[in-house]
Amino acid sequence: MRVPETMRAVRIAEHGGPEVLEPAEVAVPAPQTGEVLVRVSAVALNNTDLWTREGAYGRPGDPTALSGWRGPIEFPRIQGADVAGQVVAVGAGTDGGLVGRRVVVDPAIYDGQGPHANPVGLMGSERDGGYAEYVSAPAERVHDVTDSPLTDDQLATLPTAYGTALGMIERGRLAEGETVLVSGASGGVGIALVQIARARGAKVLAISSGSKIGSVREAGAHEVLDRARDIAAQIHDAAPEGVDVALDVVAGDLVGEGLPLLREGGRWVIAGALGGYEVTFDVRRLYLHNGQVIGSAMHTPTHFDMLMDLARRAEIHPVVAAAFPLEQAAQAQEELARRGHVGKIIMNP
Repeated sequence: MRVPETMRAVRIAEHGGPEVLEPAEVAVPAPQTGEVLVRVSAVALNNTDLWTREGAYGRPGDPTALSGWRGPIEFPRIQGADVAGQVVAVGAGTDGGLVGRRVVVDPAIYDGQGPHANPVGLMGSERDGGYAEYVSAPAERVHDVTDSPLTDDQLATLPTAYGTALGMIERGRLAEGETVLVSGASGGVGIALVQIARARGAKVLAISSGSKIGSVREAGAHEVLDRARDIAAQIHDAAPEGVDVALDVVAGDLVGEGLPLLREGGRWVIAGALGGYEVTFDVRRLYLHNGQVIGSAMHTPTHFDMLMDLARRAEIHPVVAAAFPLEQAAQAQEELARRGHVGKIIMNP
């Protein structure tokens, strides 16, 4: 396949608001040894895009410091972690049979080579991502999904949202028949949590609000709790014997309110801080009941392999809320920040 020398991309040269997203004509990356070049057909947006652009992650000892996902990032940076597309070229030492295959890229940069390695970096933050016509990636991180019945737009929604959701569910050891609480249930990760937890045979209690409640119920929630009302009282009414696992992307006050509602040996898994990163809770409710608070950042390689198997069999059904052209990246991020949608927002370079 003929690959051009330059491509359209959107990148940031500093932290700031949507105005720092700048269209640019840049060189197409040359795949290095062990890498492939992917022509991007769809790239999904995530809260990580907003927080990386804003520098909102902070650093150990300085929570207000401007920072990317795991520390300072190099500018200019092309954002975009979630890529579906087609392999068009390979670097030295890479299987040429990948050329022409439809793939999803695992965006994580891991701390080792093992199947249970932890992510310590992210495409679109620690290396250039998919807000572009082409992106390079390690060959071991591209997954062949040529035969999946899911569309490219649907496939692009999977890596961060569904990868994060599956990582939370696995780390929380959610089992069939258990009762699970899902916060932020109308977002990309939330919808993924609802779908996967329901497929695992759990009783799903989901927190949402307003016009989104119906969509969350359609995604598989057994009961939807209204965020605008007393959440603790609603949880108690819906699960009087307690919740086995909480899958939480909100944090903030919800942690202190909800921890006393866990059953003996319950697990509270946190993978976000939409409600605030400062948390206060009664630690007695944790240790006296053998509870666990578990941090969960994205997925492991094993989790991602499991996710791609689900995608190949179309056992998950991603919801695409809206699609934008690449040139409207700023508008797409503003739409994401308004949080008025259900599912995922994607762009088509």
